[in-house]
Amino acid sequence: MSGRRVPVTLLSGFLGAGKTTLLNAVLHDPAAGRVAVIVNEFGDAGLDHDLIEQSDEEIVLMQSGCLCCTVRGDLSRTVQDLLQRRAQDEIAFDRIIIETTGLADPGPIHQTLQVDPFLAGTVRMDGIVTVADAVNGAKTLDTQFEAVSQAAMADLIVISKTDIAGPVAIETLQHRLRALNSGARIMSSVRGDGLIGALWHLTALRDDSMPTDILAWTSPAPRADALARATSFGNATAPAPHSSPHDGRIVTASIELHAPITDRLFDTWLETLIALRGPNILRVKGIVFLDRLDTPFVFHGVQHVFDRPRPVKDWPSHDTRTRIVVIARDMTQEELERSFDMLRAHEAIEQTDA
Repeated sequence: MSGRRVPVTLLSGFLGAGKTTLLNAVLHDPAAGRVAVIVNEFGDAGLDHDLIEQSDEEIVLMQSGCLCCTVRGDLSRTVQDLLQRRAQDEIAFDRIIIETTGLADPGPIHQTLQVDPFLAGTVRMDGIVTVADAVNGAKTLDTQFEAVSQAAMADLIVISKTDIAGPVAIETLQHRLRALNSGARIMSSVRGDGLIGALWHLTALRDDSMPTDILAWTSPAPRADALARATSFGNATAPAPHSSPHDGRIVTASIELHAPITDRLFDTWLETLIALRGPNILRVKGIVFLDRLDTPFVFHGVQHVFDRPRPVKDWPSHDTRTRIVVIARDMTQEELERSFDMLRAHEAIEQTDA
């Protein structure tokens, strides 16, 4: 059933960062396929009316085949209405983008998609995209903690307005975003160009995920990306480290265990972490090897709400390492590292017995 669920992308971003521009690039490009975009108001999307095929009170249909609608009542009802109209062949789309407001936390929306009885069986999270502009991004991170949370939760961070920002400012912002979220991919884009293929398949919780996809998604290490390789930044002066008190509220910790663990140990560790710090856990993700099971599982959660774990197909038999990454707010690095103590104790015992 999961293979038939409609993929949903959450689009968040700093105020004025360019979500509208990115949305227009998606809506106007037929190569993206048919996309349903849910926004707060049609006007917020800045739709190019020359490219509108038809419009009624609830739906704007683009010439590309994409459509746009506003949130009617609560988000759950809006998505349900779209899916029901799709099932009745009134409209057609292959995926959904939900645009959040500039100060919105993506977490509650993600949780709604997981806990709503109807949505949990009909849609699946495909990834969180955050737009940060190179001109005002640093100032926004200094003044708006919501922007820090958006960056920390993202699977993909798009740095916009790189055509009007200086190379040092761009590189400084990239380093700062990398410190906030070392597992996210960071790309640059001017007016939404070159992003269509990069917006999709951001999560490893898919039936077609390959081992390389899962390793990249669960790795806290920096990844090479288009921004880092861009020649226009090659001669920039190395940026001085910069952060604000807002940045310090976000911490990331990871652990790697070389031997499978018991399901009871894993459940106890996770339940303890959520019970003690649930509201402050932005994301937990990883791949876990359990005793007496040949197939590892990929898992992911936001605060206390978790996606259904996915068994991994065709995993290399020689690699049985469990990898877990936790991103939290208002916790110290020491507190977050201490949450792994019971897992480390288990590994120490296993190594002693060996």
